Amino acid sequence: MQIQLGDTSIGLGRYLTLWSVVALAFAVQHMLFDAVVGPEVWSPFDYLRWSLIQWFTWAALAPWVFRLSARHPIRPPLRLRGLGRQALLSVGVTALALAIGSAVSTLFEPSGFAQQLVYFVGQHAATGLLTYWALLAIQHSLHFRAEQSRRELEASRLARELAQSRLQVLKTQLQPHFLFNTLHAIVTLLDEDQRSAEDMLLRLSELLRAFLEDYDGQEISLRRELDLLELYLGIQRKRFQDRLDARIYADPEALDCAVPSLLLQPLVENAIRHGIGRRVGADRVEIECRREDGELRIEVRNHNSELVPGESAQGHGIGLSNTRLRLRELYGERAQLRLDALWPQGVACRIALPARDIDEEVEIADGEAAPPADAGAARA
Repeated sequence: MQIQLGDTSIGLGRYLTLWSVVALAFAVQHMLFDAVVGPEVWSPFDYLRWSLIQWFTWAALAPWVFRLSARHPIRPPLRLRGLGRQALLSVGVTALALAIGSAVSTLFEPSGFAQQLVYFVGQHAATGLLTYWALLAIQHSLHFRAEQSRRELEASRLARELAQSRLQVLKTQLQPHFLFNTLHAIVTLLDEDQRSAEDMLLRLSELLRAFLEDYDGQEISLRRELDLLELYLGIQRKRFQDRLDARIYADPEALDCAVPSLLLQPLVENAIRHGIGRRVGADRVEIECRREDGELRIEVRNHNSELVPGESAQGHGIGLSNTRLRLRELYGERAQLRLDALWPQGVACRIALPARDIDEEVEIADGEAAPPADAGAARA
């Protein structure tokens, strides 16, 4: 059985134990006072009985006091009306407690109710008033603490929803950006190689279906991210033919790590666009993923581009800027993204984020699944 005290529930056994401790303390204090000052000392059981009657009466009235306090709270700034209402309530509830205590006491004493009431008023009126105000203070304290906790939870929920909204906006920016670029690549092939263009359209439809079916959350496993990347690389291989050599190196211990969905595609797209997309000749794009020192480290390298002198290592453009913002929203300062020049030529995009496993079934779509990311082996 639970006793409801405002917003707080407490078990009946614990509740009675607390009031028994209070009753015992006052019984001992009263007995010591009579032993030192009074002319007569009664039996310890008499002191305990009187104290139990007094404080168990307040134990029965305490839930009611909490309800009255909640119904007529004292809120800042303090006003005389609120204090006056509580003053009247404290007198009324204390009078009721004294009357109940007197009535119960007549069951154990030879004197009548009137004599017991006089005794209770003389002995316990001031203590009763203080008890009411103490219960009032406890109720307000518990209420303010519960209200503060609710506000903190609400603020945390709003902050989390705001972060999710920002992430969703960033992700919805990436998907049209990728779609438009891919459709543009398909259009360029329609007159040159119709069969390749049709194959690219099929791969694009398969990739888009995977986006619609599997991208409800903000994170997926690296294994699934690499499988989706293979679909995208298949489109780019058709577009650039022998000019593009794309390879993936994946540490098996890293395949179950959580990564933001659509993390690699804009980085690879950026590497291709700034490599053979702008320069003549062939290019090799390498994606390396490894788990090391509690971090998931990913590198996207191409060997046919270079950093412009004075260009920020943080990168720019919608692909890199959105990736950097998503990493910041999801992982804060624990994630990093930077661009580094390779020797003798090339650029590496390096990402480090906390390594955390995610459980999910590896399934891209109903059609043929992309080949798995074999650890230590390159996929061309």
